[in-house]
Amino acid sequence: MGLMLFAAPSWNATAVNADGNLPAGFHQTSFGKTRNVEGLLAQSLLQITRGQTDAALATINSLLNIAPNFKLAHLVRGDLLMARSRELVSFGSINNAPQGTIVDFQEEARVRLQRYLAQHDVQHVPEYLWRLDPEFAHAIVVDIAKSRLYLYSNDNGTPRYMADYYITVGKNGVGKQKEGDKRTPEGIYFAGKQLQRKLPDFYGSGAFPLNYPNEWDLRQGKDGHGIWLHGTPGDTYSRPPRASDGCIVLSNPDLDALKPYLKNGSTPVIIARDAQLVSNTQLTSQKADLLREMENWRKAWEAQETERYLGFYSRDFFTKNSDFDDWAAEKRRKQTTAAPTEITLSNISVFRYPNDQQEMVVVNFEQQYKSNNLNDRMRKRQYWVLENKRWKILYEGAS
Repeated sequence: MGLMLFAAPSWNATAVNADGNLPAGFHQTSFGKTRNVEGLLAQSLLQITRGQTDAALATINSLLNIAPNFKLAHLVRGDLLMARSRELVSFGSINNAPQGTIVDFQEEARVRLQRYLAQHDVQHVPEYLWRLDPEFAHAIVVDIAKSRLYLYSNDNGTPRYMADYYITVGKNGVGKQKEGDKRTPEGIYFAGKQLQRKLPDFYGSGAFPLNYPNEWDLRQGKDGHGIWLHGTPGDTYSRPPRASDGCIVLSNPDLDALKPYLKNGSTPVIIARDAQLVSNTQLTSQKADLLREMENWRKAWEAQETERYLGFYSRDFFTKNSDFDDWAAEKRRKQTTAAPTEITLSNISVFRYPNDQQEMVVVNFEQQYKSNNLNDRMRKRQYWVLENKRWKILYEGAS
């Protein structure tokens, strides 16, 4: 049964210890109950491949004592019980079981086992987390290809891996375009505070709304709403990898473990098709170029060198209410009579946008604007795009 669980032999049973125990370091890279559940599932599947069906049954029974509503584990247990009377030739040998349901369970088992066998690379970081300012104590990266959510802490601006969790995404995958397409959006979002109104049991132990559609989504004509991070119904430990209407769904224990890191209502959530890990040195050059352009933009604005200042903006620039030509005309009008100013930028965070079409980043920062008649502080968000090897501002607005 175990060898027929996967369409391709992308795993290797020798990655576990000979006694079937968890690989070294597996527990150290995540949190308590949820990792133990996943480890026990993987351990039982690997025991099956070695013909250790009695040991596998004992392991799966231990798992079900922890998570009695884990439907995938019940399916594996059913197969193991039937193995006592006849040979199993396929995963999910229950009579009259819907084929679609079996495929869903098979896919969940595959991605969970792949994670179990692959030790997470804690020396590298997702290519999207360029810089974290103190406002963002934590950041989340969702990897659709791996059905995984990764949690990072902010270590003086550098992301540090904390934990990861199995997730469910939209039935039709990633790349949301419109209301009802049952896809999960791809992009950079921010998780709001937990919804306080009473929700149906379907959403489990809580829900955190994401700000989809974001500024870039709206510019592209995307629509829809109600994309949340949420839990599972009380009778369900987890759902298949692709089963939601577009939300990101975690088991209730996983969501409960995440809640302390979402409570401030502004945690970045980067959703990508296939998140790649890179070294900090790989990010240094482009990050330095961007920050240098930001500083030059600030200086040009402060010096009221209007045309030089406008040169930092893309011809495709937009705000919520205007395009480049209208916005530039207003800037020229205002700066002809503007008083001397002092402008400072602080608490800068930079996130690379998961977009294969063009190199783009989202920048959040604190802006202090002082003049003879105005002293204003605000949180600002900009989208910068790389055009002809130079960073230009594509969008600007309050964050």
